[in-house]
Amino acid sequence: MNFNLAMPLAVELSLAALAVLVLVTGLIEGTSRSSSAVNARRGAGWLTFIGLVGILGLTFLADEGASLFGGSFVQDGLALFAKKLFVGSAALSVLGTLTLRQSAFSRRGAEYHFALLMALLGMLVLASARDLILLFVAFELMSIPLYLLTGFMKRDAVAPEAALKFFLVGTVSAAVIAYGMSFVYGATGTTSIDAIPQAVASGQPIAMLGMALLLAGLGFKIAAFPFHMWAPDAYEAASTPFVGWLSVAPKAAGFVAIIRLYIEGAGVASHVWMPVLATLAGMTIITGNLLAIPQTNIKRLLAYSGVAHIGYMLIGIAALSSDGVAMVLFYLVAYLFGNMGVFMIVEVVSRSAKSDDIDAYRGLAQRSPLLALAMLVFLLSLGGIPFVAGFWAKLYVFWAAIEQGMYGLVFLGAVLTVVALYYYLLVARQMYIEKPERADPVPVPGPLGAVIFVCVLGVVGMGIYPAPWVAAAMRVAASLFS
Repeated sequence: MNFNLAMPLAVELSLAALAVLVLVTGLIEGTSRSSSAVNARRGAGWLTFIGLVGILGLTFLADEGASLFGGSFVQDGLALFAKKLFVGSAALSVLGTLTLRQSAFSRRGAEYHFALLMALLGMLVLASARDLILLFVAFELMSIPLYLLTGFMKRDAVAPEAALKFFLVGTVSAAVIAYGMSFVYGATGTTSIDAIPQAVASGQPIAMLGMALLLAGLGFKIAAFPFHMWAPDAYEAASTPFVGWLSVAPKAAGFVAIIRLYIEGAGVASHVWMPVLATLAGMTIITGNLLAIPQTNIKRLLAYSGVAHIGYMLIGIAALSSDGVAMVLFYLVAYLFGNMGVFMIVEVVSRSAKSDDIDAYRGLAQRSPLLALAMLVFLLSLGGIPFVAGFWAKLYVFWAAIEQGMYGLVFLGAVLTVVALYYYLLVARQMYIEKPERADPVPVPGPLGAVIFVCVLGVVGMGIYPAPWVAAAMRVAASLFS
């Protein structure tokens, strides 16, 4: 097969080649007596980052509309939009990882980046999957490396426990998804996603049961209530730059799968799921925001905050409209910049204070004014304050729900947005009102500073001028309803 930049699998094949190259590079440098362990880790890391930047450029050159394997693998607008998000967020995470000092990254850096690339490959395949078997394989290819990466720092006391909990819950989720797919196959006689809407519209009980089980399994992937219990422990235990990616990319992959299964081409049949999705959204928003309030560890607070944001995105899904899907896609991009930016600052402060407690941010504005300002911008975006990216994301999602008459759900979301501001502003209070325990500035390594700068540009840029991002999301969503 001749490699062609326009072929549907060009992005996936390029990523697979990069993963093999990173692994081989790590093996060569690891056995070389003339290279230090740190150089081996950085060499594989920089190779991964540069490769991901190149692959990100390739996603902009890929042709839209191509397909393979009888339509089981498609390169449509939704797939390309998701792939840009996956690869871009992975590149930011890898750049932040380059500065980690833990011995695990010095000794096994190439293994870390290889596992991350394999998880990313699963996400890319998932974004294009239009077949249940391919969708399941892609989910597992994404999930298994994530379990490994969560417990990568295995000498830390909490990492093995968190990784085991993540793995066990993930295994149950995979079983539920497979079980649901078996019922769907029994109802349709095919693994093609195209056959699902007719089975749902006809009211076949076995099809409805299968789709309900699928939704439960996907709820784990996006950390929706009541399948969110793995998130706080995993966020606390894993390396912070990786958590920044874990908090965004796998959840975006879950939303792509939900859009494929419950919305794309479903027509009238999709409205069967509106009450279920609306209930799931409301419970997720309540749980995430209320459980975030008592947290004293910043990473656990952000974990529950992330659960709440999943609930807000589910409002857009529950609207079951082109505008709703478009605003979820816009929300995912805004969340990428805001959440990854926050986690990179958490890594910087954690190194300086040797703590992930919220008290570590005391007087940060006096010690490092620019770093505190960046943190404030990210927190305001997550809280939905005008005029940063998160404000438009929540406003547009609420507007899409109002168009469908979901006033109660929008009211609940608006009230709990005010609640969310409380725990976000607790961090801001520590930074700007409390006195610092130390006077020296917080050092910011160059790669981490670059990631924070890019995220600030994204949050502020989308807040000031959201039109291009909205137009891109609307174009993708419109193609799903044509």
